[in-house]
Amino acid sequence: MKYLKIILVAVMLLANLAWAQPSLADPPKLTTSSDYTEVTQAIQELLQAKAAPEQSAYTPAEIEQKLGDLKLQKYILETASSWGVCRNETGLNLGIYANKPAKKAASPTALYFLAPGEETDDEWDCDGVYLPTGSLVALNPNDPQPQELLEPLAIKVVNGTKLLVKTNAETGVIELNVPPAKLFKAGEIDWSIPALTQAEIDATATNAPVD
Repeated sequence: MKYLKIILVAVMLLANLAWAQPSLADPPKLTTSSDYTEVTQAIQELLQAKAAPEQSAYTPAEIEQKLGDLKLQKYILETASSWGVCRNETGLNLGIYANKPAKKAASPTALYFLAPGEETDDEWDCDGVYLPTGSLVALNPNDPQPQELLEPLAIKVVNGTKLLVKTNAETGVIELNVPPAKLFKAGEIDWSIPALTQAEIDATATNAPVD
């Protein structure tokens, strides 16, 4: 009977470990990603431009701002404990780009729709957001000057980013808590960038993976 109890306890421990496996999973190694390679290379190029500003297409102020944005992206990639997460505080349905990471082959990045107040599942990777034509958006927290989009735009962030997209209650401007890593128009990336209106997005059933 004593040995039977020992065996039962061992089986229960193994079962608990099996169920707890997702929470014990190692964080993604984002310093080996293409995002990290691109960011570190861009930083080196800007440091060279900073050393010889007369040969650069950017002003010293632009170089400093871009360096600050890139250093933030590098920090995110080096310290992130999970994949990218997007939170929608716009008060409207929000288009987001996400994929399901996997050791062998991740699912392709696809366009989903996230309801107001929702946050994407942290076992998925939210790569960015979709904004339709007519959106009034401040693309950079360091430069809050809004612009009205004349065509739909895909906003990409580096892996591991906790992206908050919200609407300013006083101005109605869509704001991001971090600067975009890249901006894409239709045809510039293999992501779906359809010509939708915000009204059409609001009428679409939300299907983004959420916790």
